[in-house]
Amino acid sequence: MATLQSIDFPPIESALDDPNGLLAVGGDLSVDRLLAAYQRGIFPWFEADQPILWWSPDPRAVIAPSGVHVSRSLLKNMRRNHYRLSVNSAFEQVIKACARARDDSEGTWITEEMMDAYRQLHDQGHAHSIEVWCNHELIGGLYGVAVGDLFCGESMFHQKTDASKMAFVALCKWLAIRKYRLIDCQILNPHLESLGVKTISRKVFKSYLTNIAPSSLEDANSSPTTSCAPPNQSAELDRKNQWRSLPWASTKELAQAIQ
Repeated sequence: MATLQSIDFPPIESALDDPNGLLAVGGDLSVDRLLAAYQRGIFPWFEADQPILWWSPDPRAVIAPSGVHVSRSLLKNMRRNHYRLSVNSAFEQVIKACARARDDSEGTWITEEMMDAYRQLHDQGHAHSIEVWCNHELIGGLYGVAVGDLFCGESMFHQKTDASKMAFVALCKWLAIRKYRLIDCQILNPHLESLGVKTISRKVFKSYLTNIAPSSLEDANSSPTTSCAPPNQSAELDRKNQWRSLPWASTKELAQAIQ
């Protein structure tokens, strides 16, 4: 296991077997370091009393956006409840809700330091959230980081039955439209497995990273821009514009599109 002295990471093949995937310790949670990590198939995960730990487990939980499984009961719930859907409308609320949900169940790794880091990623158009609303109440959602044609899911929460699953289905269907190749779900659990998430080897997962240039912080799906803004600012606007709205205003509309 390496101790980070610079923004570079060791090869993910050098991660430990026990604990599975522990690759490096130290460094910081700057935007550049986080993007460099995600581009290499690495993510941070640590608790408040630990140093920053970087992971690349084997196997890896993933799903192709078009491969999401929507059960009949979930589809029925989506049609019946007519919850409102949104994207990037409440990133702050989503990440705080994810932190509370985990803290209530098993202790949280979404520390204040982590939240600050992902707020910065969001402000620059790299981190995104999907929200599910019942009237004006946020009842479910998720957030993650987009790098190239890969979306790196971080966490989800629900306050009503199936609300996080609905957010995940909306994410998958949206990313399929945007031609994303893969969603990285990191570690498999029964909740994700019920949605069609499977595991692949680290070697296979690494092959999906080949289109993500480590030196590039641009979204591979970005469109040419005619903006007169400086290049970095134009790229940021481009990323945000791609995530401005979803094709469906509600879970009912999404369910109708699936049928």
